[in-house]
Amino acid sequence: MQSSVLAFATDLIDEGADTFFGNLTDRAGVGGVTLASVYHEARDVFPHHPSRVLRYLEPGAAYFRPDPARWAGRRLAPVASTAIGDRDPFAEAADEARRRGLKLHAWTVFCHNDRLGFQHPDCAPANAFGDRHLTELCPADPEVRAYAHTLLDELARYGVDAIRAESLHFHGLRHGYHHERYFEQLGPVTEALLGLCFCPHCHSAATGRGVPAEDVRRVVAAEIRRRLDDERAAAEPGALDTLADGALAAYVDASAATVTSLAADLDEHARRLGMRLSFMDGGGPGTGWLSGIDLPALAKAGVGIETLGYAKSPEAVREKVAAFALHGVRPADLAVILRPMAEDCDGAANLAAKITVLRDLGVPEVEFYNYGLMRLSSMDRIGAALRG
Repeated sequence: MQSSVLAFATDLIDEGADTFFGNLTDRAGVGGVTLASVYHEARDVFPHHPSRVLRYLEPGAAYFRPDPARWAGRRLAPVASTAIGDRDPFAEAADEARRRGLKLHAWTVFCHNDRLGFQHPDCAPANAFGDRHLTELCPADPEVRAYAHTLLDELARYGVDAIRAESLHFHGLRHGYHHERYFEQLGPVTEALLGLCFCPHCHSAATGRGVPAEDVRRVVAAEIRRRLDDERAAAEPGALDTLADGALAAYVDASAATVTSLAADLDEHARRLGMRLSFMDGGGPGTGWLSGIDLPALAKAGVGIETLGYAKSPEAVREKVAAFALHGVRPADLAVILRPMAEDCDGAANLAAKITVLRDLGVPEVEFYNYGLMRLSSMDRIGAALRG
């Protein structure tokens, strides 16, 4: 079973290669590092950082040195984080990983990019009223798709083994924007409808599949307005697939086809470049329909899946993996992320039991979240569990 720890490039820069890679090999005992290449805005606490405890990560920043020639004339282009200065942490990590016999994976956030969304609102998803979700990029937009393909070209030059593709899909209304506020109870149906994209590209894609997209948009806008006007209406459960005489479900299916085609195209492109691609599905089976995540379609297209195995017990991890089989995803096509921290694990034996479950089920890869966000004792827990 392959193993890796997810980490930020700032961990490598701040701690130095010897400490950073020494912790990965000597403490955690893993065979690889999954380094964030493009990442979203965040504020995190770093328990074992040598000089600081709190760090802010910049919105939609790149943690490699983009090649200007690849992005000439392009509106959507990665911007190197100010935190890396004039260094290229991906080049440094690639050299160290090769020297130490470790795999290097690129943890890449694609469509959750508020830097690019605010700079280019026309590339962001639009709700039924035309309001843009500026923390995101729309997977149906041709410029966004070209941006994603070129990111793979950039990362391939570092000798990356695998792309961990995060946010390669749509997002719902609530996705963690700073001071995001909802003082009236919207209800789950309102929130779901506000998360649907009706930008011109999604509108056109649905129309091309025979869906009356404009009719759906009008019905969705009217339903949202009805629920915003009346708190009793907001509390109604409602069946999304009955709105617009069932055409809404077809519209959502068109969104899923958009995501699947992008993932399949990138997977094929990654293979041509000598890399693997894993589609990071954070919610698990049955949770991603409105985000455009169609697990059976992704499996049929041959796209590997990476999912969160966050759970307290080995049995719960087993159930999470088993649920994927019901959606056509074999354990052999999965990578699973575990957390070694106390929130999920009460010790090395618990983590070892979860790893054993994954190995017995035939899951080939396990990753651990997250280097800088865990105590060194949690790193030791990984090493003890893998040895066990």
